[in-house]
Amino acid sequence: MTLPWASLPHLTIRQKVLVGVIIPVLIFTVVGVVSFNYLIRLEGTLGLMEMADDLSNDILEVRRYEKNFLLYGHSEDFDESLRYIEQARAMVSAMAADVRDGRARQGIATLSQALDDYQARGLALRADQGAAASAQLLDDLRQSGKDMVDLSLEIKNTERSRTLQLVATLKRQLLVSGIFITVSGIVLALLLARKILRALSVITQATAEIGQGNFKTLDVPSSNDETRHVLEAFNRMTRELKRRQEQLIQEKKLSSLGVLTSGIAHQLNNPLNNISTSCQILIEEQGECDPVFAAKMLGNIQQEMLRARDIVKGLLEFSRAKDFSVKPTPLAGVVANAFRLVSSQVPSGITLSQNVPPDLVLDLDAARMQEVLINLLLNAAQAIETPPGSITVTAGPDATPGMAAIVVEDTGVGIPDEDLGKVFDPFYTTKEVGKGTGLGLSIVFGIIEKHHGSIAAEKSAGKGARFVIRLPLPGSLPETA
Repeated sequence: MTLPWASLPHLTIRQKVLVGVIIPVLIFTVVGVVSFNYLIRLEGTLGLMEMADDLSNDILEVRRYEKNFLLYGHSEDFDESLRYIEQARAMVSAMAADVRDGRARQGIATLSQALDDYQARGLALRADQGAAASAQLLDDLRQSGKDMVDLSLEIKNTERSRTLQLVATLKRQLLVSGIFITVSGIVLALLLARKILRALSVITQATAEIGQGNFKTLDVPSSNDETRHVLEAFNRMTRELKRRQEQLIQEKKLSSLGVLTSGIAHQLNNPLNNISTSCQILIEEQGECDPVFAAKMLGNIQQEMLRARDIVKGLLEFSRAKDFSVKPTPLAGVVANAFRLVSSQVPSGITLSQNVPPDLVLDLDAARMQEVLINLLLNAAQAIETPPGSITVTAGPDATPGMAAIVVEDTGVGIPDEDLGKVFDPFYTTKEVGKGTGLGLSIVFGIIEKHHGSIAAEKSAGKGARFVIRLPLPGSLPETA
């Protein structure tokens, strides 16, 4: 069933609702007018039927007084018969003015003529002294009376049939129009509900995905209605949230970079001191230096320069903002780079160790995963309030098929049970005021989600906490177009 408003893609939902309300109202109005007209006609037909019933009774009274006159010859019976004839003639005239049906008008005209004939024959019969009248005249009078009765009954039945027909038509019309209006209302409600509820369902699902860090825009329908505007506004909000999250991640990187700077300066100071010492020796031994010794000093200088370059390169890689991009990456190298960047920030007495297979290759954005490990390592170091302690990173196949597990475990103060489910919430921190923003683990959670993985905080079997990262092995995810 195709409704008019269902094929109006250029109308807004508000306009479609108005059209959907106006059309049934117009239909209901037309039905009401037509039904009212039928009621008027029905009222007229009922009046005519009542008049036909009275006419039939009058004619029967005429016949009754006719029989009395013929049996007893009383003149008052004849006079009463004439009175009923005049009453019937007046009734016929009134009906003739109200009847519109051609067949009924013809029947009334015939009845009027039969009344005239009956009156004329009755007068003739009276003139012939009633009972002494000729047999032919009596037969003619009886026949005229019978014709009047038959005609009045026919008119009465005709009006009754018309009344029943009008009632049946009115009932059928009201039933059909009622069904049409009801079905139209239900279909309109379903169409609008499906359109609106579908959009709400899509937005609800997208909101849940945004809460998990997946900033995916929604497909916008071609219709120019409120649903399109809401989805476009939602997509603008999604893009803005994505931009701000990336900005927040970059700011968090710079914040972490500030924490690392002092340690990096210390790391750079060692190769620079070595370079300075080697250069000073070569300057002092200028002209008298053994070529083999000079070559050794120059080799040391080159080695320390490469070491300084690697430190600076790692720092720049960490701080650089770039698009998220995964590719097959050895995990051991990412862990080693993270260890190198945080090593100067780990207090003495805390040991860093890793047990990562060198052949474990995962689809990673190396810079982002390095950021994850740096956040977890720095948090672990801060959790060990009183050295000695240890921080261990292990990796290998997970119990879940197609997944790898990375475990970062420390021997710190651990995480209270009531906080295990909150540590990844934005701005939630258990650190003292001024010592944490509550964004590090939230960003870690978002990065792991982008890798189609998961991260969970657990209490360590002994003392401390452990974070378990699960990432898909290469080829375990379905390819996306």
